[in-house]
Amino acid sequence: MLKAVGATLVAALAITGLAAGAAQKSETYKLSSKLNAAAEVPAPKNVPAGATGTFKGTTIEPAKGKVRLTWKLTFAHLSGKAVAAHIHLGVKGKAGNVIVPLCAPCKNGQTGKAVVARSVEHALEAGRTYVNVHTPKNAGGEIRGQIKVTEGS
Repeated sequence: MLKAVGATLVAALAITGLAAGAAQKSETYKLSSKLNAAAEVPAPKNVPAGATGTFKGTTIEPAKGKVRLTWKLTFAHLSGKAVAAHIHLGVKGKAGNVIVPLCAPCKNGQTGKAVVARSVEHALEAGRTYVNVHTPKNAGGEIRGQIKVTEGS
């Protein structure tokens, strides 16, 4: 009888543990950035006054699985067409490598989705990423903004 009670208790604890694991929520983070020419490194040339942009996004990290990124990019008053936009690894004032290509060519109001590595998610959360938009006149980048991350719901 004692063995049966013990086995029942072990089974109940195992089921409770499985249910608790299944109840783990995914983590959602909101991303945002305001882009301007003054933030670009190196400094762009002949940028029209008022060249600006915004980047908004969301990352969802399931309890298990890959991190999903959804985003929207808007911009205005650039020196020419937006030939590309990326998320780069880099702190404010420093240029860095591309870690997420967003679009090429890009149009104002463009949206997209990507699956990113957890290392990218960690860089985003740590404030070590920025978005920039490239034009023919400023192939290195015309407008840029550091990405800010807040917890979402």
